[in-house]
Amino acid sequence: MSAADTLRLILLSTLWGMSFIFMRVAVPEFGPVPLILLRMGVGALLLVPLLLSARYLRLVWDHAGRLLLLGLINHVLPFSLLALATTRLEAGFTSLINATTPIFTALIGALFFATPIQRQQYLGLALALFGVYVLSADRLDFALGGDGWFILAVLGATFCYGVAGNYARSHLAHLPVRVLAAGSTSASALILLVPGLLLWPAEPISGLAWGNGLALAVLSTALAFLLYFGLIASAGATATSTVTFLVPVSALLWGYLLLDEGLSLQILAGMAITLAGTAIATRMIRLRRRAIA
Repeated sequence: MSAADTLRLILLSTLWGMSFIFMRVAVPEFGPVPLILLRMGVGALLLVPLLLSARYLRLVWDHAGRLLLLGLINHVLPFSLLALATTRLEAGFTSLINATTPIFTALIGALFFATPIQRQQYLGLALALFGVYVLSADRLDFALGGDGWFILAVLGATFCYGVAGNYARSHLAHLPVRVLAAGSTSASALILLVPGLLLWPAEPISGLAWGNGLALAVLSTALAFLLYFGLIASAGATATSTVTFLVPVSALLWGYLLLDEGLSLQILAGMAITLAGTAIATRMIRLRRRAIA
């Protein structure tokens, strides 16, 4: 990666790491669905100008159904589940479980999209899932008011990302990135419009919550999408995928500095195991064949 690409990667990881902070602060006042409506609505307003040409508008029209489906499984469902989770879970903790997205992407690709998976990747999958267990073993309480359901919500979001990544690669890879970004974001805003307005809070929303909600939309959605797709074009998908490992570090750091979230030995150990497993599963760390024979 060039120096400029490295700086973009660091900025992207910061913006996506901060998204967990923004949600953690804003969601208690907005509620999960209205907050994600704000996120996708403002994001769409900022990205739609990228489509103002006959060619791009035609592509959006021709693929409207698939873009709606992509918006549902890549934005609406996972973002809403993550927002719900941050009503209870710490921002850094949520981001660490969310870092298992490549695990679900690989599993779903192997099961339903005929994507080959190597023995090394199975080891990585098992190690990453063990890391999630280390992170959450003492919090898997599914009684009323327990953390277990919120942890499952984060895993549900990563499952959605896994489906969406494989679906986009199989059915939408031929589209320009601006069509994917602006089209799916606009579709998400349309899907969320009615439920988001129906669930809009009756009580006034504070300036702090509005500020974090708008930052989530402008910085962690519109700007982050442009950085992300620009990095893919410039540095390639493999190099860009390293953001998976930087986002939880960023979220943990900002959560510690801004929200006084703790950094226990359990969290640090779980992070190390989860990210190591993810690196092996995505073949960023390659093991010698005899080591896994």
